[in-house]
Amino acid sequence: MVSPAGQLRLLPWAGQDGKPSYLAGDGTGYLSRLADNMESAQLGLAGELLREAKRVLDSRQWTQGELHLLALQLTEALTNVQRIAVSRGERLSTPADDDLDTVDDLEDDEDE
Repeated sequence: MVSPAGQLRLLPWAGQDGKPSYLAGDGTGYLSRLADNMESAQLGLAGELLREAKRVLDSRQWTQGELHLLALQLTEALTNVQRIAVSRGERLSTPADDDLDTVDDLEDDEDE
């Protein structure tokens, strides 16, 4: 999906050699829907993993292997969540210059 600023959409999966994958389009096609579904699944899994991490750490009875696996899984989940956040942030519309002038005018009025 091309953002209002004309940027490409960063997809929630890596391309060849771990490089970022991008999509151009209007956001209504098959790949856009697939990316939306993938983002939803990744965010859901991250939430489940966070609950599991809290449970494991609260029990205070874990092995070194369990902590290592937990760290790996949390790292993967955080990488996915960061990619989603960057992608969504890039697609946010930026205020038009006219809108910024209006905000500046309102702030000036408040200062008086």
